[in-house]
Amino acid sequence: MNLQALHQYLQGRTEPVCAYLYDLAHLRRHVQGLRRSLPDQCQLFYAIKANSDAPILQALLGHTDGFEVASLGEIERVRAVDGGMPIAFGGPGKTDAELEGALAHEVALIHVESEHQLRRLDWIARRHGRVADILLRVNPEHVPQQATLRMGGQATQFGIEEARIPDLIELARTLPGVRLRGFHIHAISNNLDAQAHLALLEHYFDLAEAWQQRHCLTIDWLNVGGGIGVNYADPSASFAWEGFCAGLSALIAARRPACRIVFECGRFLTADCGYYLTEVTDIKTARGRHFAILRGGSHHFRLPVSWQHDHPFVVLPRDVWPYPFARPAVHGATVTLCGELCTPKDILARDVPVERLRAGDCIAFLLAGAYGWHISHHDFLSHPHPERVFVDG
Repeated sequence: MNLQALHQYLQGRTEPVCAYLYDLAHLRRHVQGLRRSLPDQCQLFYAIKANSDAPILQALLGHTDGFEVASLGEIERVRAVDGGMPIAFGGPGKTDAELEGALAHEVALIHVESEHQLRRLDWIARRHGRVADILLRVNPEHVPQQATLRMGGQATQFGIEEARIPDLIELARTLPGVRLRGFHIHAISNNLDAQAHLALLEHYFDLAEAWQQRHCLTIDWLNVGGGIGVNYADPSASFAWEGFCAGLSALIAARRPACRIVFECGRFLTADCGYYLTEVTDIKTARGRHFAILRGGSHHFRLPVSWQHDHPFVVLPRDVWPYPFARPAVHGATVTLCGELCTPKDILARDVPVERLRAGDCIAFLLAGAYGWHISHHDFLSHPHPERVFVDG
C-alpha cells in the first residue's frame, strides 16, 4: 500500500479519522519471499500473538508452514479459519483446560515449560487416551546476544533452565502420555543483527546436539523461536534476511542437523503490512514545546509506549478546513505526537521534526501491523474504536 492509497482512503471523510489499514496482498508477497529464501530444511510458522485477526490468518494460509499460539483462544482463532493447519502451542501458564483444548483441536506440538506442566500434560493426555507430541522449552544458561527483550540467559518465567533439561528428558521418557520430539529455544526478541542471530542459532545447535548424543535421542524438531526484529528507529535498515538465510544454509551444511529447523516469527512477518491513521485534532504550545493532539493514541496503538520509542510516521496533509477561524499549525519545528487520553504517558513520538503539521492533517504511523491494536487497552476512557480495514489487491 502506498501513500496515494492512504490519501484515497481519506477522501470525503468528515469525522475525525482514526483507522487501521492492513495490506493483505503485500503481506502475502512479503511472507512468500521470506519463506522462499529459507533453506529447505527450515519451516516458517507465524506467531499469531503479533496480529491474530481472521483476515491476516486467512491471508497466510498456504504461505506459512503453521501457526504458533499462546492460549486456547488463539488455538480457536486458528481453527476458525482452518481445521488442519499445524499449530505449535507455547506459553508458560497453560491451564488444564488449555491443555485439554490443545489435544481436542489436534495441536501438532506443545511446548512444555516446566516439570509440573509436563506431568499435568501427561496426566491429561492419558485420561483422554492420547499421546501428546512435545518440545521442551529451554532457558539457555548463556545468551551473549543483546535484543529489546530477553527471555533466556537470565532468570525469567520462560522455559526450563538448561541445567535441568537432562532430568526432564529422562522424566519424559517415563511418561506414557507424552512423546518428546525435540526442543524449543527462544531466548531473545527483536534482534536486528543477522550475524548475531546466526551465532545464536549455532549455540542452539550445540545444545540440541549435546543432548542428542548424551541421551541417545532422535529429535524431529528444533524450534529456534522468532526474535528477528523490526527497526522502528530506521525502517530502511531492516534485518538482513537474505544474508542471514545464506549463512544459515552454510551452517546447516556444516553441522548437518537431522531435524527440521522451525522459526516462529510474528512481528517480522506482519509489521509492515499495517498502518495506523489518526487525525490531528489540535496543536498547542506549552513552555516552548509543540504538541499535536491526535484522535487516537496508546489505547489503540500501545507499542510505542510499551517499547518507549518514537514510532515512525508520515504526515498526510488535508486541505479541507471547515471552521471560519484560523487553523492551528506548526512549521519547521519539532512536535510531540500525543493521544487523547488523560495521561501524560500517552505519547507516540516525542519531539520529532516536521516541515508542517496542521490541525486536520493526518498522521500515518508505519510498521503498525504487529503488536498494535492487539496489545492495546481498547476501552480505557471509552473512546470509539478505530475503523479496521483489510485491503486486498
